Amino acid sequence: MSFQLHLDESDLLRCRFALSPLGETQAAVRVLAQPYRHGYHLPWLRLIREAAAGLDLEPLWLLMPRSGHCPDFFSPPPADPVPSFEEEIAGVRSLDPQLVRQDLELTLAGRPEALRSPTAQALLADPARALRVLTDLLERAWRVLVEPHWPRLRALLEADIAYHSRRLAAVGFERLLGELSPQLSWSESTLTIVGIQGRHSRVLGGQGLVLIPSVFSWPDAVSGFEPPWQPAIIYPARGIGGLWTRSADRTPQALARLLGRGRAEVLCALDEPAGTSALAHRLGLALSSVSEHLSVLRGAGLLTSRRYGHQVLYERTPLGIALAAPDGHDGRE
Repeated sequence: MSFQLHLDESDLLRCRFALSPLGETQAAVRVLAQPYRHGYHLPWLRLIREAAAGLDLEPLWLLMPRSGHCPDFFSPPPADPVPSFEEEIAGVRSLDPQLVRQDLELTLAGRPEALRSPTAQALLADPARALRVLTDLLERAWRVLVEPHWPRLRALLEADIAYHSRRLAAVGFERLLGELSPQLSWSESTLTIVGIQGRHSRVLGGQGLVLIPSVFSWPDAVSGFEPPWQPAIIYPARGIGGLWTRSADRTPQALARLLGRGRAEVLCALDEPAGTSALAHRLGLALSSVSEHLSVLRGAGLLTSRRYGHQVLYERTPLGIALAAPDGHDGRE
């Protein structure tokens, strides 16, 4: 079973990266429906358990089969590299209800039990109301499940894009695809995604391709966006193994004595490039303190910095990597 995208030269010129807070929201809702498949997110599941209990996500879950089509309008490929949730959800709210109905019908096709449910029938009977109900649910899910953790998630997603942008320049598009996910391969101008139910083929025709890293879709690479949406691939972001780990738990005592606890924690937190706000949120430190620590570490040659979008990302130099490596310290007082 595979999904194939056929690209020409104009499509390759229009390939780009983007991140999607709305996409992460619908993926987070899917994780809640199948928590046993997502061991890496158990700390997050514990954090949001109480708040999530107040959400009625059944209408969304009804439209999120374990395999097969999920409504594209839940999270259309973003038009901008780093959109806000508010921008994305406003775009969805403005959709033609008939487009919504067609997407719902495609999702429910071949699932007679789901189609006969009162919820599905109500959604299909009034697609304008369905759009309001479903977008309101997605917005509530964003506020409860994702927004409180968005600085941490965004930092990891932006770091992934920065890393893979450099890899694209270094190794080219064909090799990059295999690095994004083992499900992706390239041959004779065709991008193939294996592990997707059914067979599907789409000629991009100059629209280009959006590559979107995802935390909550891990470990799967997924696609399936139908016209009029721009073709996109959602791939598993790098570095989620340490996403929910407190950096202080990984800070060697010897390094803390050398640099001071705060600076050592900042250095050890930079497993992936991150900005000041994301680090402050992750470590529970004041923004001014993190900014000062970053400045000192950069001045000492342990960090480098570069601008990405509207923020500055910091990452460790080889010396900083060597100092932060846990194998270099015994952790004893």
